[in-house]
Amino acid sequence: MYRIREVDGHDDEIADTLADLHRLTFFSGASVPEFDWGHWWLGYHETQPVAFAGLIPSTHVVNAGYFCRVGVLKSHWGNRLQLRLMRALEARVRRNGWNSIVSDTTDNLVSANNFIRAGYRLYLPQYPWAWPNTLYWHKPIG
Repeated sequence: MYRIREVDGHDDEIADTLADLHRLTFFSGASVPEFDWGHWWLGYHETQPVAFAGLIPSTHVVNAGYFCRVGVLKSHWGNRLQLRLMRALEARVRRNGWNSIVSDTTDNLVSANNFIRAGYRLYLPQYPWAWPNTLYWHKPIG
């Protein structure tokens, strides 16, 4: 019913799809990222893209990927798509030879609970990069 596929953010059609999903899931809460940097995934329901995720090299943690975005259309919540996307990112981190993934959430209990389900741990970076109420997540990959 659902499938996850790594996609090429340099492809204009893919970048447009990622941007559309970003706008539909983040509304005006976050700026649209540059999709030609890093690794990107789409989650499909049959042939329709309904979820996305992104991974870039971390600028805060040595030899780590930064899980920079994930969004799932509300009508597809509850199907474990965020968790499936997280597993795809973890596989890419292994292939890249990185030893961990970091991320953050702010005022998003659903995502925070998914990080817990996926085995991430809360941590406090030496130099926090987001808001005072942001939760920071770390997962070693081995």
